[in-house]
Amino acid sequence: MNWVELVELAESVVARQQVCRVRLLVCCGTPCMAAGAEAVVAALQEKLAALGDPADLELVSTGCQGPCSRGPLLTVQRPGQPELIWQKVTPELALAILEAALQHTSLPEQDRLPEDWPFFTRQTRLVLANSGRIDPESLEQYIGLGGYDSLAQVLIDMSPDEVCSGVVRSGLRGRGGGGYPTGLKWQLVHKENGPRKFVVANGDEGDPGAYMDRSLMESDPHRILEGMAIAGYAVGAEQGYIYVRGEYPLAAQRLRSAIKDAEKAGLLGSRVLDSSFSFRIDIRIGAGAFVCGEETALLASIMGRRGQPRIRPPYPAEAGLWDCPTLINNVETFGNIPSIFKIGPEAFNAIGHGKSRGTKVFALCGEVVNNGLIEVPMGISLREIVYEIGGGMANGAAFKAAQTGGPSGGCIPTEQLDTPVDYESLQALGSIMGSGGLIVMGQQSCMVDVARFFMEFCLDESCGKCVPCRTGTVEIYRLLSRICNGSSTSRDLKNLEQLCLMMKDTSLCGLGAAAPNPVLSTLRWFRQEYEAHVEERRCPAGVCSMHELPVHLLGEQLLQRIAASRSDGEGF
Repeated sequence: MNWVELVELAESVVARQQVCRVRLLVCCGTPCMAAGAEAVVAALQEKLAALGDPADLELVSTGCQGPCSRGPLLTVQRPGQPELIWQKVTPELALAILEAALQHTSLPEQDRLPEDWPFFTRQTRLVLANSGRIDPESLEQYIGLGGYDSLAQVLIDMSPDEVCSGVVRSGLRGRGGGGYPTGLKWQLVHKENGPRKFVVANGDEGDPGAYMDRSLMESDPHRILEGMAIAGYAVGAEQGYIYVRGEYPLAAQRLRSAIKDAEKAGLLGSRVLDSSFSFRIDIRIGAGAFVCGEETALLASIMGRRGQPRIRPPYPAEAGLWDCPTLINNVETFGNIPSIFKIGPEAFNAIGHGKSRGTKVFALCGEVVNNGLIEVPMGISLREIVYEIGGGMANGAAFKAAQTGGPSGGCIPTEQLDTPVDYESLQALGSIMGSGGLIVMGQQSCMVDVARFFMEFCLDESCGKCVPCRTGTVEIYRLLSRICNGSSTSRDLKNLEQLCLMMKDTSLCGLGAAAPNPVLSTLRWFRQEYEAHVEERRCPAGVCSMHELPVHLLGEQLLQRIAASRSDGEGF
């Protein structure tokens, strides 16, 4: 396929959609599938088959449409009329909606979402622009919305240096959590000399409550492929890998299908779009180790080695896969690339706040009315996310904290609700942007117990290579457990804080260095809860049992009493 054929295909797709009387878009992302979307699709398919599959009716199984807790979701598009969305759709409701649309009668009001619903109107969708609008397994529909235009533009009109410069001017930073300037990383790999170069997309998303990368891979796989191909051209690589978490089978399936279709169309493989540039992409499936989200551990896993981090330097830009220069970015980072060259680097840079430009995708969950996937401009306040997009606290609960950054992030209290969501502001509060998990908690949450939960996760996921992480996570978890069950002393609080700081400073990789963040942030903003547990043997939230001590902790108390009696010179 060449540029002219690509344009002709896009025009034909748009023309077909314009003659449709009714387009039915059923969300078939993982949450909606779990809620019964397959039955909705099957009922509509049966009805359309009975009607002879008319050309002016179209049923599309889309990726994630956003409000995941309200699935299955059905969107109806009709020429010249506002788009309408229904929640919690049953096969019966879907058929009633279709029948009313065909008869030109009023569409059912039952479970219809408001047209001006803030969940949608307050978002700015760049990465998720196509999510929920197209069939993820349809190359034609992606092209119909301008897909692969950016790749064609850079191949025809721009040099690799100009592409790297454009990413620099956009201000894009890594969306995997580190926030490193993306354009600078591309320039480093571009300037390196080596027999081969590689491009790697990190889709190993392991934060509890996070599913941004999974949804993007499921909903718009061609966007990731296009972003990777542009990166390959910019840095001089001919081979790319997408590392997909093993728990994401639907994402892997749709990526494989997209790669196959793109290769057939000449958008990947040899002589992309009849140019001199060649680029291939393969998929590698991870085994679910959280540490493989760290770039050097991920690269080791791709090469068939044990997924453990190594000391840097050298960085992957110098010596990555098979000691060759390697560009590694998060899948959301690659998802931004087509938008940058579609709207222009300067227009992209105009969105955002401070040194954080563009938008960020979050998985909003917890005790808010509207749980789901959102994309917002950098710099939006937590208050806007929770109370406007999120619809406020669920069941009349009072807000207590928002946890960003997953097990490597921190908890942000009520008094900081107006903080802008950007890299520097979150870091100043003791948290991080992370890959985009955002968990909202009410007053009934015990912050000590929350810190213990995340430390238990890090304990289980530590690769054990370095002592600070291998033993530090165990000891921090033990101290938190003592505090939660009422067997701690004031000395434990001091030891806990010192151990967290030591672990941050001495751990080998980002997992160990960031694991203490939930503890340190809760100590900073909710210290009174720790003190109530230690000094009053009381859990203010009523979550922790302060009386029934496990046998091994009773044994610890006995040993402490023996040691204390000996130090005092008294008999036991």
